Amino acid sequence: MQKRIDRTRTYLPQKVKKYFQWPDVKKEIYKNRYYYVLMAPYMIIFFTFVVLPVIASIGISFTYFNMLELPRFIGWQNYSRLFLNDDIFLIALRNTFYFAIITGPVSYFACFIFAWIINELPPKLRAFMTLVFYAPSISGNVYYIWQIIFSGDRYGFINGLLIRLGIILEPVQWLKDERYIMTVLIVVQLWMSLGTSFLAFIAGLQSLDRSLIEAGAVDGIKNRLQELWYIVLPSMRPQLLFGAVMQITNSLAVADISVALAGFPSVNYAGHTVVTHLMDYGTIRFEMGYASAIATVLFVIMLGTNLLTQKMIRKIGG
Repeated sequence: MQKRIDRTRTYLPQKVKKYFQWPDVKKEIYKNRYYYVLMAPYMIIFFTFVVLPVIASIGISFTYFNMLELPRFIGWQNYSRLFLNDDIFLIALRNTFYFAIITGPVSYFACFIFAWIINELPPKLRAFMTLVFYAPSISGNVYYIWQIIFSGDRYGFINGLLIRLGIILEPVQWLKDERYIMTVLIVVQLWMSLGTSFLAFIAGLQSLDRSLIEAGAVDGIKNRLQELWYIVLPSMRPQLLFGAVMQITNSLAVADISVALAGFPSVNYAGHTVVTHLMDYGTIRFEMGYASAIATVLFVIMLGTNLLTQKMIRKIGG
C-alpha cells in the first residue's frame, strides 16, 4: 500500500534561487544585441535630454545659481524658502492641486467614456467622430477663441448671451475677476482634454480580443457593465496606465492656458500654478537653483501620483 501511495504522489518542482552572474548577463546581451542596437538611438536621446536634465536639476536645486556665477552649494535653503517663506508658491500649489483634482479625473473618465461610445459606431462614422473630438487638442491659436467667448465687454459671447437673457445687467470680467479665473481655466482645459489619452483608448478598444467577450458571455457575464469591468478594462491596462500618466502630467503641468487667458501674472495670482511660478524664477529672475527646487517638488508630486494611480489600475477587474 505504501508503494502505491509513493507512485501516485505528485512532486511539485522546487524554485531554484538564481544568483547574479556576469557571464550569463553578457550572453543575454550578446544574444539580444540586435534589439539593443535598434533601441540605442532612442535610449541615447532619452537619456541625454530627459534623464540627465532631471538629475542635473535635482543637483542644482541644492545650490545658488544665477546664470552669471558658478553654482554655490547652500544645502536645503531653497526648499526651506520654498515652503516657509514663499507665500506665492503656496498659492500656486493650492491652485495646481485644485485644478488637477478636477480636470485630471474628469478628463480621464471623459476620454474613456467617449472612446467607448465612439468605438461602437460604424467604421467611417467612428473615424469622423474621432477626428471631431480630437481636433480641439491640436487646434492652433485656440486660446484666441476662448478670449472672445469670455471677453469682458458686451461683445463677448457669454456676456452678450447673459445680458440678452436678462441674467446680468453689466458685463462680467471673466478673465480679470479672481472669482471666475480658475473656473474658466478648468472649462477650457476640459474642452481640450480629449487628446493623446483619447486616441490610446480608441486603439485599445480596437485591439480588444472579441473571443474574450464571447467566452465571458458563456461564463456568466450578464450585461455591458460586467463586460466592461471584468473583460474590457483588464485587457486595456497598458492603455489605461498610459492615459493616466498623460492626464496627470497635463493637469499638474498646466501653464499655457493660464498665461494665455489670465495673463502672467494673473490677478491676485488666481490663475498662478507651480509651472508659472517656475517660469517666473527660471526665465525672468534667472534664479536657477530656486527654479530647480520648484521643478524637483513638482517632479516628486507627479511621481507619487503616478505610482498611486498604477496601484489603483492594478485592482481593476479584481
